[in-house]
Amino acid sequence: MNSAERIPLRPTLRRLSNHVIDLIAAGEVVERPAAALKELAENALDAGATRLEVSLINGGCDRIEVIDNGCGMSPDDLAMAVERHCTSKLSDESLTHIVTLGFRGEALPSIGATARLGMISRQHDSDTAWMLRLEGGVLTPPAPAPGAPGTRVVVEDLFFATPARRKFLKSARVEGSHAESVMRRLALSAPHCAMRFSLDERLVFDFPSQTRLERVQAVLGESDSLIPLDEERNGLHLTGYICGPAATRATAAAQFLVVNNRPVADPLMKTAIRVAYRPVIEPGRHPVLALHLTLPHDRVDVNVHPAKTELRFADEADVRGLMIGAMQRALGHGAGEGGVRVRFAAPSRQNIQYPAPEPVRQSAGFLSSHATLAGIGATAPQTIPAAVTGFSEGLGAFAPAARPVIQPDAQQQAAFPLGAPVAQVFDTYILAVGQDGDLILVDQHAAHERLTHEKLLAQYASGTLKAQRLLLPEVVDLPPGQAGRLLEWKTALESLGLEIESFGGGSVLLRTMPILLQGGDGVSLLRDLSEELAADPDLVPGDSAALERRIDAVIARMACHGSIRAGRRLQQEEMAALLRQMEQTPRAGTCSHGRPTWLRLGRDELEKLFGRIR
Repeated sequence: MNSAERIPLRPTLRRLSNHVIDLIAAGEVVERPAAALKELAENALDAGATRLEVSLINGGCDRIEVIDNGCGMSPDDLAMAVERHCTSKLSDESLTHIVTLGFRGEALPSIGATARLGMISRQHDSDTAWMLRLEGGVLTPPAPAPGAPGTRVVVEDLFFATPARRKFLKSARVEGSHAESVMRRLALSAPHCAMRFSLDERLVFDFPSQTRLERVQAVLGESDSLIPLDEERNGLHLTGYICGPAATRATAAAQFLVVNNRPVADPLMKTAIRVAYRPVIEPGRHPVLALHLTLPHDRVDVNVHPAKTELRFADEADVRGLMIGAMQRALGHGAGEGGVRVRFAAPSRQNIQYPAPEPVRQSAGFLSSHATLAGIGATAPQTIPAAVTGFSEGLGAFAPAARPVIQPDAQQQAAFPLGAPVAQVFDTYILAVGQDGDLILVDQHAAHERLTHEKLLAQYASGTLKAQRLLLPEVVDLPPGQAGRLLEWKTALESLGLEIESFGGGSVLLRTMPILLQGGDGVSLLRDLSEELAADPDLVPGDSAALERRIDAVIARMACHGSIRAGRRLQQEEMAALLRQMEQTPRAGTCSHGRPTWLRLGRDELEKLFGRIR
């Protein structure tokens, strides 16, 4: 028999020891210190704790301590708690009605297999506490010890029994950051429980028992821009708070999701958030929110991953639809609510330099003293002129108004949250004074872009989008590939008021434009649309669903090319009309690209800017 015909050796099957099994299980359950902390804190909440104290040393790699005032455990319970798959949290074996955070019975034995685990627990009706130790899988049976009612768990030298795993941990700062994120998510899911968290003897937060709104404000650090949600559909109940598009972050770390009081990081719910916010925030930015979803336990499977942060819903479409619809309705308010508040660091008085005074330049014109909120409400037109051309050169680059003398009543204040326009700066930004004296700055192009966008979208959805034939058709020269791609979408573009036809070679003839875009730059619009269509070869003209998914982006591009441009001077009535229309238009707080349309400077910000520290 030659070597090529040699029979391979048969490997020998053997049963793994319990210690190796625990180490393998620990790799799934305890990935890092934050994972161990999550399991311990969840156990405390399941035990009915109303006070939870957590402290970490070296990001949790050296020490994790969790103290609660829960129900406590007897010595028999302690011994059983560190055995694999022993739990008090399942009433039956169906796994369809899980109401606790933990239920798998793997956390404590997994932690004890890789670290030095110590537990001291005392029941409230007992005079004695009991202590148990489990180090590297070696158990020291329970023994009497001093201790307060509740449970104190100490984990030291995490992964000392598996050095290969420990060397893959990140720095103490990174691990501590993950642990803090875990605690903040648990804090949001259980506002009734007071929580104190410290890292390396530095207090990070100390939350008392709070209402849900108070806890959301404390965790998110937002108070003025919170928008409440409370909607129900088909047995699903979505509550919580979201922030408007003015409050965004560079990462999704400020998104907190809770399902049946369980903190989760579910991909389906994250996708719904992205879809809901896509039209109102810039690409690459992430919204700030805290959402609680409640549904029957038999309609959600939490036993998908050992970490229990991912779920499987029985009705994914219902969950997605409820979340997207609720958030979009909440974001659909007009401008004047929330807004981006400009913040300045207080300048040092010693470093303030005062330039020499310059000659005063006379303004091109002044507004009369009757330019009050009440006056504007009575005289200003309520719609923006359809044509963006023909705005008069009525106001100069800077035309200040006298301070309003007539104070508006409460009804007028509610009607005009963006205040009274007083000037136009650089022929681009409108300055207004709000009812509370705040200075409001509006980007006229961004604002009108959103107004045009929403009107086009509403007309398209209702089938009333009207086009106007151009007096002289415009010839648009495009690369041959882009021209062909644009002509493939000829029928779809006609439904948007853009009638095109081939003009030979790489040229396209534009014959009509939507009436709302009268005077807009049709040539630049078609060039941008052709580039977008050519960059997405998977988009098939006959795929109506694909077109519907892209229609908002296409209309946003159209609105951008048909809006008031920066550098155009506006009359007083036109500025007032723009503000009033913004207040009545959904999603007017941001432009079609997600940038803010208006900013707010309050008294505190102005006093910091001028060094007037009260």
